[in-house]
Amino acid sequence: MILLILRFLLLIWPARTEIAESANTALPGCSDSCSGVAIPYPFGIGPKCSMSEDFELSCVTINRSSTPYWGDLAVLDINLSLGQARTSTPISYQCYNSKTKEIKYSDWSVWVPPFWYNHEKNKFVVIGCDTLAFVNFTNDQNSYLCGCVLGCGSLENMTNGSCSGIGCCENSIPSGTNNITLWFDDKYNNSEVCSFSPCSYAMLVEEDGFHFNTSYITTSQLQYQNTSVVIDWAVGNTTCNAARTSKSFACKSKYSNCSDSNSGPGYICNCSDGYQGNPYLQGGCIDIDECWRNNNNNLQECELNWVPLVGICAGIVALCFLGLGTYMILERRDLSKIKEKYIQQHGGWILLEEIKSKQGFGFTIFTRQQIEQATNNFDRANIIGYGGQGTVYKGTLRDQIFAIKKCKIIDESRKGEFGKEMLILSQINHKNIVKLVGCCLEVEVPMLVYEFISNGTLFQYIHSKKQGSCISLATRLRIAQESAEALAYLHFSASPPIFHGDVKSANILLDQNYTAKVSDFGASILALTDEAQFVSLVQGTRGYLDPEYMQSCQLTEKSDVYSFGVVLLELLTRKPVIDFDAPEKEMSLCTRFLSAMKEKNMQNLLDDEISNEDGMQMIMEVAELAKQCLNIKGDERPTIKEVAEELDRIRKLKLHPWDQVYTAEELETLHSQESHNIVIDHSEYFSMDKEAEEIIDVGR
Repeated sequence: MILLILRFLLLIWPARTEIAESANTALPGCSDSCSGVAIPYPFGIGPKCSMSEDFELSCVTINRSSTPYWGDLAVLDINLSLGQARTSTPISYQCYNSKTKEIKYSDWSVWVPPFWYNHEKNKFVVIGCDTLAFVNFTNDQNSYLCGCVLGCGSLENMTNGSCSGIGCCENSIPSGTNNITLWFDDKYNNSEVCSFSPCSYAMLVEEDGFHFNTSYITTSQLQYQNTSVVIDWAVGNTTCNAARTSKSFACKSKYSNCSDSNSGPGYICNCSDGYQGNPYLQGGCIDIDECWRNNNNNLQECELNWVPLVGICAGIVALCFLGLGTYMILERRDLSKIKEKYIQQHGGWILLEEIKSKQGFGFTIFTRQQIEQATNNFDRANIIGYGGQGTVYKGTLRDQIFAIKKCKIIDESRKGEFGKEMLILSQINHKNIVKLVGCCLEVEVPMLVYEFISNGTLFQYIHSKKQGSCISLATRLRIAQESAEALAYLHFSASPPIFHGDVKSANILLDQNYTAKVSDFGASILALTDEAQFVSLVQGTRGYLDPEYMQSCQLTEKSDVYSFGVVLLELLTRKPVIDFDAPEKEMSLCTRFLSAMKEKNMQNLLDDEISNEDGMQMIMEVAELAKQCLNIKGDERPTIKEVAEELDRIRKLKLHPWDQVYTAEELETLHSQESHNIVIDHSEYFSMDKEAEEIIDVGR
């Protein structure tokens, strides 16, 4: 209705208008398109038409049809205002031929530096019925491994448009990624289901452009197809404030503004309000104001006869208010129904009844409006962390600061159990675990509210280049024991037991007293039975993942023990879990550690700050404990409770060194008596080292 009113006003408005002259979008003498695809500067076809080599495109003609290419990627369109480009990317496939018994497959790896894959508009998707596919996301500093395992005996349980783990699996991607590698595990090859599902597919795809169809399972129609992917780009590698003083500042138009990129270093330019065109060119932004024009520095106002319009405008305003009021009433009713639908499907009524029935129940269900006000409508300035599961914001609720996690996806199979899971997680009360204080259920994907921990993560404390203070051995042992105690509480005191699933130094927070607080249960599962849990989505951080979990897709308590062993190595060495600057065989900290233990050369791997301290005996005991945790065979690893008790024993030796007056033989006897059944088996070392290297190679 409002659009019709605006059109009517334009017809009766007796004003003189100005039609803006067409603005150039490419450099003079350069083509501004390739086969209908606009190529605006800083992009250009050829080296003399682009801002730099990073923006250079080629217009390739094949069979009388031209397509713009950026390296090996076909460009579909370029958006100047958003700093984004859509490209065409191949689909990885694995197809089984029942006649020849051959497997035909295609894996791919694509680098896009200095640009990035957009983490909000793209997702990782796997399609198939006997499939295990992995994707490795990499940027300049980190690497993140994710996988999907799919199995389906028939087509009966599949639904068009649903990608929830049966025939189709999807996951979000981390921010700042500029390299993606996709591959299949050939142990899952469609040979058992080839009668109705000959092929499996893995792809990175633009979220709005993909909808699952069951025909993808029964045919090979996706085998040689491409998908569209959104890439974020920016100019330079510095901020707007730093770039403005440079001659190379890219925002050339007088009527342009600059904004820092949200994806990585660099910035993008846009025309100022009231102007349109190309801000990267001199005179590229053109005035589009239809009523005012600049003529020899004299402003001339449009001629307008107000008298005939007064009655018309009054009537139109009245109609607008009437229509707007009706619309708002209907909109509120629809919004209320949507909220009730989300609360119902997330098990919110069960949670509400439980809160009402228990006095002093320390858990709150927040409204969407409260969360939006707390985060200033999810202002980027309030972001305090990113993760594979979602984004964490700092927000103020009831005059207190909280950490609010806005998740990206939720497992469809667990939606109805969400309320029950919140009841269990909200009752976790341990001094070394971040407290879950509430949630918001009025949205498609629930938001979680945690207590705010002010001192950052253990990862930052260990690895930050700005961290100049020495971290004593006593502090490291304390943080390790506190973290182990927290995990032991989840495994043995929670009912039912909880497996964390993503133990790493970045998920251990430190409060103002540097007390450890285990956080982020995005990958956790509740152990509702005594059986190991089978999950369809393999996720975690490269370098911390349990090799058994990667192979079996079964998350157990021993998976957390393996990951905790890696955290122990970080505390002992202050070295990165994956060192991308090291030779390929030395990239993994676990591999280097096992090699150092084998060669009895642990001294060279230790952090200098503790290698010179008195107490090498205790350091070696912690190293032996870490080695136990990293055993390839999960059944032979200690429980996390045993690990915590052993760390407590070692800490007591550190705190009371005067009690430790033993010979080497006596120490060995004492260790065997008090180590809580943790046995250091040196005979397992050689096979464990070899298997660990093989698993790490597969992860690459």
